[in-house]
Amino acid sequence: MLVDLIAVLLIAMVVWGALAVRETIMLLAEPGRKVESSGDSLATELGNAGDAASNVPFVGGLLRKPLQSAADASTGFADAGESLQQTVSHVATLTTTVLIVVPVAFVLLLWLPPRLRWMRRSAAVRRLVDAPGGADLLALRALTGPPGDLTALPVPPGGLADAWRRGDQHVIADLSEVALRRIGLRP
Repeated sequence: MLVDLIAVLLIAMVVWGALAVRETIMLLAEPGRKVESSGDSLATELGNAGDAASNVPFVGGLLRKPLQSAADASTGFADAGESLQQTVSHVATLTTTVLIVVPVAFVLLLWLPPRLRWMRRSAAVRRLVDAPGGADLLALRALTGPPGDLTALPVPPGGLADAWRRGDQHVIADLSEVALRRIGLRP
């Protein structure tokens, strides 16, 4: 469970960090927003000036034409600002995706296979516990495993192995609990 918690925390930290990087990259789009806004404002003002200049008698058409051209050029600035924003957004999205996918895949590759093996092993042991004679087999597994786990058990006369051979249900239950705890299951 501790390893599961660590894996989830690592994944959460990676996602949080990647989103923070995305926000930082998106700050680079601010000049694009300003260029777009300025270009739109300039285009609007020059367009209005051209419309007003067109009302001047005799030369209104001549005055309007360069102002309209300048308004069209200003629209190009606005488009450039919008293009910059889109490019920054694409870079931020790609960077965020890479910063999430690569570390999460690494964590999953390290954590998931052992976790799945443990789940299969624990399911098999649980089926063994429920099967007839399963507690005996778990007790035998505890007897043949590391002796350090057995030191906490009370030793009956003749020893644990002798009590197991005789079929002492109390000793078999204690040994089964040791085997279950050894693989991380509750008795």
